[in-house]
Amino acid sequence: MKFSIITVTLNNKDTVKKAVESVVNQTYADIEHIIVDGYSYDGTLHELAPYKDKIDLIISGKDKGIYYALNRGIKNASGDIIAFLHADDFYADSGIIERIADRFKSEKCDSVYGDLVYVRENGKTLRYWRAGEFERNKIKNGWMPPHPAFFVKKNIYAEHGVFNTKYHVAADYDLMLRFLWKYNISTSYLPEVCVNMRVGGKSNKNLKNIFNKSREDYQIIRKQKVGGIKTLLIKNFSKLSQFVSHY
Repeated sequence: MKFSIITVTLNNKDTVKKAVESVVNQTYADIEHIIVDGYSYDGTLHELAPYKDKIDLIISGKDKGIYYALNRGIKNASGDIIAFLHADDFYADSGIIERIADRFKSEKCDSVYGDLVYVRENGKTLRYWRAGEFERNKIKNGWMPPHPAFFVKKNIYAEHGVFNTKYHVAADYDLMLRFLWKYNISTSYLPEVCVNMRVGGKSNKNLKNIFNKSREDYQIIRKQKVGGIKTLLIKNFSKLSQFVSHY
């Protein structure tokens, strides 16, 4: 079982090395790492030079956004399982992919997902996204697994489509609703932190982006027929319980 891990970069010279190293250090042997770079001008590609023998493919060129880049990565992937590790993220430990692979083999499922934590620059956890066991009806209450901790067989993308690029900040939510709700693919929960994500994602950088994210989420909820405004409100407010107090 081969894993294709896709990392999208755009001016991430300060963080990309840790992302790449967390892939290089995985104990699982059969991994293909693909970098899709949007013409970084800050030295990101220079930072990747020492890992040229560890990275299977670097694609560099302008695109229209992150979901175009992710789709480009999927198109070029040769693995059985597709995973996404953004340039600001890193795997929680060196055995993550091996344990994900074991779960695919034991459960014979279409997808596997785990938990995710948001970390500050000082390494402290800001938010712990504990996904919990999958129940289809949870989707009506805005549930979704963390996208970077969502591993899916490549044939599912071939059968049910890739990211819908009409969405600018919520195409990952649309994709997961299509897979888990509309097409009801099988999935399995690995109850542990798989990915550490640095604080500062595009969809939450400012009030305008938060509004745009909510607007797209609502469009997707209606399109996939999983609810309405109540679903959106529960989805947004459920995040509050994930924040970790350090006092």
